[in-house]
Amino acid sequence: MHVWGPCRRILARVELIFVRHGLPERIENTDGTAADPQLQELGHRQAQAMADWLVAEELHAIYVSPMARARQTAAPLEAALAMKAIVRDGLAEFDREHHSYIPTEELKRTDYAAWQAMMQGGYQSMGDPIAFQYEVVSTVDAIANDHPGQRVALVCHGGVVNAYLAHVLQRPKDNFMFCNVDYTSISRVMAASSGPRSLKSVNETAHLRSLPQPEFR
Repeated sequence: MHVWGPCRRILARVELIFVRHGLPERIENTDGTAADPQLQELGHRQAQAMADWLVAEELHAIYVSPMARARQTAAPLEAALAMKAIVRDGLAEFDREHHSYIPTEELKRTDYAAWQAMMQGGYQSMGDPIAFQYEVVSTVDAIANDHPGQRVALVCHGGVVNAYLAHVLQRPKDNFMFCNVDYTSISRVMAASSGPRSLKSVNETAHLRSLPQPEFR
C-alpha cells in the first residue's frame, strides 16, 4: 500500500534543537593566538537555565562545538541528562581562528560598522561565508541522518544557527546572518528523512526570564 511510504517519512523526522552558547568573556589576544573565551558568570547561569528548561524534553543526543564557550554551555545539560555530548568540528564558529572575541551586543554598541559588516557577511573573521555555511549544513544534515525520528540538541554559536536557519529559509548563501539569536536561546528545525526542512521556532528565551540582561560597559 503506497500510503505507508509518506507515513514512514513523517515518522522519520528529526527535531534539531539549536542552542546558542551563554555569555562569554571578551578576549583580545595581542600575540595573535586564537581567542577561545570561557563563559562569564552570567553565561554559566544562562546555561543552567537552558538545561533546566530542556531536561523535560526527550533528547536522544547532544552535539556540541569544540569551542570552550559551547562546551561549557552544554555541560549542565549533559549533567542533567546523564549524557555525554558529542563534539563536531563543523559546529564551530566562523571566528575560531581570530585573535579576539567581542560579544555581539558589545560589538554593535562599540563598533557599529564592524557589527553591520558581520551581519552583511563581510566581517574580517568570517572568511568565506559560503564555505562556512556549506560546512555547517553538511555537519547538521549528517547529524539529522543519524537520528531519524529522534530529538537532538546542538549547542553551538550564533553564526552556526544563522547559517543553518538561512539554509532552511533559502536565503542568499553569501549573506546568511539575518537575526540576532540571544545567549542560550533555542531554535528548532524539523528535518524529514526525505529531505525537506521546516522552521519550527527561532530564539526561544522563556527560560531566561528570571535572569538579568547582560551589561556591556
